[in-house]
Amino acid sequence: METLSSAGTLASPATLKTGRRAVFAASIGNALEWYDFSVYAFFAVYIAQNFFSGADDGARLLQAFLAFGLGFIVRPLGAVLLGVYGDRAGRKAALTLTILFMAVGTAVIAFAPPYSAIGIGAPLLIVCGRALQGFSAGGEIGGAAAFLIEHAPQDRKGKYASWLQASMAISNVLSALVATAVTLTLSRTQIGDWGWRIPFIVGLAIAPVGFWLRKTLDETPHFQAEMDRALREQHAQRSTLREIVTAHRRGLLIGFGISVLWATSIYTLVIFMPVYVQRTLGFSSQQAFFAALVGNVFMAAACVAAGTLSDRFGRRTVLACSAVVMLVVVYPLLALLQLSHTTATLVVVQIMLCAVVAMFGGVAPAALSELFPTRVRSTGMSLSYNTAVLTFGGFAPAALTWMTQNLHSTFAPAWYVIAACAVALISIACLPASA
Repeated sequence: METLSSAGTLASPATLKTGRRAVFAASIGNALEWYDFSVYAFFAVYIAQNFFSGADDGARLLQAFLAFGLGFIVRPLGAVLLGVYGDRAGRKAALTLTILFMAVGTAVIAFAPPYSAIGIGAPLLIVCGRALQGFSAGGEIGGAAAFLIEHAPQDRKGKYASWLQASMAISNVLSALVATAVTLTLSRTQIGDWGWRIPFIVGLAIAPVGFWLRKTLDETPHFQAEMDRALREQHAQRSTLREIVTAHRRGLLIGFGISVLWATSIYTLVIFMPVYVQRTLGFSSQQAFFAALVGNVFMAAACVAAGTLSDRFGRRTVLACSAVVMLVVVYPLLALLQLSHTTATLVVVQIMLCAVVAMFGGVAPAALSELFPTRVRSTGMSLSYNTAVLTFGGFAPAALTWMTQNLHSTFAPAWYVIAACAVALISIACLPASA
């Protein structure tokens, strides 16, 4: 039986089956990519103890988060090189390459000797591993989003693209499960000595699965059609980067503004939260990891719901509503955590924060992808998103750690996200009415 898309074209069962397989393969690979980012944030305290020197725990933790942020400096480089590669060689080729870089970076961190064994070489190895992971992640967003959008039926692009953010939530669930298992089965001393390496080794062990899935993917119909058109018309390939900068500057600026909130909300309210609630609000590691686990389960479901709603009501409407809700609720929710230190309160707050982040992040990939044509989509999305991540997202844990310790600003994460909401709302207002 065939289904009719909103554009009036028929989508055959075979096409829908191919699309679902693309969603599964791209989402699994993307989840494996982002698993290692979450694990680093979860075990930053132990990484700080093993690889960095300093007079106190706070100084070492700040260095560990700076290393986490330094990995984001190379993300724009990965965005350009891997984005251009994806627009030239195809989405499949680029996605296969990104997961290889991520696996090597994870291996470097998992097996790096501690500071007590090799001195300054230890933090340098961590920075090297983060750089490889950052380079890989730089090309991941644009490539994976383009892949999902270009496999989607016309009336389901938002739903398909939402799996990009949903798969990140799934990776957070996986990392939280592993973190919870490690903290429940090992003593704090064991975790500090060697147990923190287990989650990275788990990620390294399942990387070949993601590589195989991506290697067996079919190229997207949109990319194939674009290549066939260029061949028929005998067009010489133009410089993708030059075309993006000269012909799509408005799209880059709007995409950057939307990505500011997309990146900031994730790294502040999802990635940084387990550390924040432990060090600033006094919750235990078990409470923090359990709340992160439950919150990210809801986040995965909310992402797909948001993408589906955007197919019906438009990207601009859903993005604007979610940004306004986030602006209004983030401060009261963190204030509630300060007043009530129960596990139930933490879980409820984390669910609400993850849900509102999902309502924005679940729609953002589709909104960004529609700002650029097929021939430059991967590069345009990668540049927009990764520039925002470099500027506001990647260093958020380090900046917020410094602010809470030195400025005694308990609600620094709330103010950070509120500022990002204001930037995003201006950009959303500039989206085309059809978005």
